[in-house]
Amino acid sequence: MPLAVSRRGLLSAAAVAVGAAVASPLLSACGSKGSGGPGTTGKNELQRALPSYLPNHSVTADVPSVTGANGAISDPCFLKYPASPVTTVSGAVGSGGSYTTMTPLWGAIPPSAGNKYYDAVNKAIGATLKLQPSDGNTYGNILPPVFAADKLPDWIMIPGWLNVQLNLGEAMGTKFADLTPYLAGDKVKQYPNLANVPAAAWAAGVWNGKLYGIPTYPSAAVFNGAYFYRKDLLDKLGVSTAELKSADDLFNLGKELTHASSGVWAFDDLFGQSAAYASQLFQFTNHWTADSAGKLIYKYETDQIVEALNWQVKIVKAGYMHPDAVANTNQNGKQRFWSGKVYFEVDGTGAWNGSDAQSGTAANPGYNRQALPLMAADGKSTPTIELGNGAAMFSYLNKKLSDAQIKECLAIANYFAAPYGSAEWLKVNFGDEGVDYTMVDGNPVLTSAGNKEVATTYQFLACPPAATTVSNGFTQVAKDYATWQGQAVARAVKPLFYDMNIAEPSQYSSINKPVDDTIDDVRFGRKPISAFTDAVATWRKQGGDALRTFYDGIRDKYGTGQ
Repeated sequence: MPLAVSRRGLLSAAAVAVGAAVASPLLSACGSKGSGGPGTTGKNELQRALPSYLPNHSVTADVPSVTGANGAISDPCFLKYPASPVTTVSGAVGSGGSYTTMTPLWGAIPPSAGNKYYDAVNKAIGATLKLQPSDGNTYGNILPPVFAADKLPDWIMIPGWLNVQLNLGEAMGTKFADLTPYLAGDKVKQYPNLANVPAAAWAAGVWNGKLYGIPTYPSAAVFNGAYFYRKDLLDKLGVSTAELKSADDLFNLGKELTHASSGVWAFDDLFGQSAAYASQLFQFTNHWTADSAGKLIYKYETDQIVEALNWQVKIVKAGYMHPDAVANTNQNGKQRFWSGKVYFEVDGTGAWNGSDAQSGTAANPGYNRQALPLMAADGKSTPTIELGNGAAMFSYLNKKLSDAQIKECLAIANYFAAPYGSAEWLKVNFGDEGVDYTMVDGNPVLTSAGNKEVATTYQFLACPPAATTVSNGFTQVAKDYATWQGQAVARAVKPLFYDMNIAEPSQYSSINKPVDDTIDDVRFGRKPISAFTDAVATWRKQGGDALRTFYDGIRDKYGTGQ
């Protein structure tokens, strides 16, 4: 049994539900027709609203964080839970208040009555949180009626990908409490565990110059994903990935690895939906960028995306890609990788964990997933990787709460945000030892009762910065991921409009889909590259050029967030 669900694992499950790339950079938006719309905040206003960042050094990681470029910091890695967990919260937390909550849950919803885990946490915080977890797969359908009827709970979590649907910018200041007076700047020192959350995670919780959102599952090293390969299989063939320096090198390896008559191909899909992964290899943005003259151009308009499309088409035509991948049949993609039907695939970083290793070794005892170091397609340029927002999900407090109630909820949030390795983290994630969990080989493992009662609930209200941990006993997997991430942060770059809440005009919300559909047809060889250029021309006419003008206005008035 893994430790509590990781940020990467959680976002992996959520991404499947919403059809998004894992940990993809989220430009939070809400569907307003106004220029700029509700939500956008300039750099100076943002700095005034953000809490101070005061790192917590009370717990020592086995593999320490690495400070990279542009504010990127790799997640600390723990191979075992500290034998003597530190206490980070002293004295009473709550003052006996009772609060209703609403959070999503991707998994079985545990019973509320007689739940000893819930009882243990409520006792620890000195308050009662009435949990109301809802099916994460249908959360986007559940929330709109709640908003429309104005029946919001006291404390609610809203994923950033629902901002548009809920027109969330309009709700700020009318439905949710302004937390700026409580947390901005050094005011957050009253809540030291919240102060341990990096500024990048708080930024997308700022709307109209005021802080409303409490980040959940924050990280300063959010990346779309990686190019993965089966190291165990390549080792048997004597193939070293150290020789791979370019996209052409990868293509040329395809001939050596593909044996269609034996049911083995070199590659699964290497592009990703809407170029989610090819964008790193071919070094183009996932959103807007500026050309050498300063003109804003969208990813569809870059030369690099055309190069990436031509590269994948060449792979498909050469017969180096698994036929099911060419058919865009993704539901069996992991099985193809686990069983050794393909040597290379692309996926989100959430795919690299103990659960994956467990499934892979069940299919092949020697299974070893590794990720290629960052490289640029031309083999010459210095590779970079785009940072995603520091948090993709936020919790909000109801504006109807009194000053005393807001302070009590923030004190509870501070308890929930206790770092990995603390006594509080164990309580929030596992309950009471001997009841819901026991320690096995230095790590907490849920008991049979815990498997029924414990679920990811409190963590959606507040939690500490991400940590890489051992799951299912695969220690080396944790080490390998930590090493890769520690190297990747050195190449991190912030895209334009990084971490900004921007309300795109709602009339343009669907103009990307026809282009993305055409990209799928082109990259799998069903349509010529000219179909893509035609689709982009139509995109410009149907709103792409208007969006460029819109973002020019954002850049002029609010900056780029970089």
